[in-house]
Amino acid sequence: MTLVEICLDDLDGVPAAERAGADRVELCASLGDGGITPSIGTVATALRSARSIGINVLIRQRAGDFVYSAAEVDAMVDDIRAMRQLPNPSHVPLAFVVGALRPDGTIDTDATRRMLDAAGDSSVTFHKAFDQTPDLDASLDELIALGVARVLTSGGAASALEGAETLAALVARADGRIAILAGGGVRAANAAEVVRRTGVAEVHLRAATAIPSASRAVGTAASVYDSGVRIATSEAIVRELLDALGRGDGRELGDGRELGDGGEGAAA
Repeated sequence: MTLVEICLDDLDGVPAAERAGADRVELCASLGDGGITPSIGTVATALRSARSIGINVLIRQRAGDFVYSAAEVDAMVDDIRAMRQLPNPSHVPLAFVVGALRPDGTIDTDATRRMLDAAGDSSVTFHKAFDQTPDLDASLDELIALGVARVLTSGGAASALEGAETLAALVARADGRIAILAGGGVRAANAAEVVRRTGVAEVHLRAATAIPSASRAVGTAASVYDSGVRIATSEAIVRELLDALGRGDGRELGDGRELGDGGEGAAA
C-alpha cells in the first residue's frame, strides 16, 4: 500500500484529509511563500481535531534559502520542543519536517542534529532542501547516518515524474534505511505512474482547491488583502488520489476545482 501525505496550511484541511483516508498531513503556514512553521496555536488545534491521522509539522523559521543563522536554528529547536509539549488527546503521531544547508549547498549536519535531538523520539523528515544539495547520494548517506526517518524529494528535478530515474536510484540506495517520500507535481493523474517508475512507498502532494472568500468587505483596502478566493484542502481531490492508487472506498467525489502543478511549497 502506498502511503499518502497531504501538504496543507488550512486547519479545516486536517479533518478533511483524515475523512478522505490520507495517512499523514504536513502542517505548514504560508505555502504561498514555500511554507514556514505554523503557529503553536495552529498545531495545538490540529492535534485536538485529529483522530488518527499523523501530523508532520514543518519547521522552517522563514521563507527564502535554507542557510540559517545560529539564532534561527535556536528558534526552530525551541519550536520543536514547545510543540512536543502540546496536549495530544488522541495520541496521533506527531512528527517534524526540517532542513538546513551550509552555504555550499551541503547538509548542515550540526543544525540538523540539533533539531533531531529536540524531536526526541518523534519521527523527522528532511524536506526538499535535499534537492538543492550538490550530491544527492552523499546527502542521503548523511541523513541516514544522522537518523532521519525520511526525505521528501523529487530526485532533484522539477517534478517527481521528471526525477523518476533518480528517485528509483535513491530508493535502491536507501535499501529500507530511510524512506523516500516522492513529492513535486504528484497528482491523481500521475500518482500510480510515479509509484510504478520509482518504487517509492510514500507520496506527498497538496490537494488544493480555490474557494470563494466568505468576506463581503468592499473598498480598495479590502482588495489588497482579499483576492476574492482562498486556497483550501479538497477532500474530493484526496479521495481521487487514493482511488488512483487503488485505495478508494468507492464513495462519490464531491465538487472541487483542482489547482495546477506547483501547489507544494519550496520546503513543503
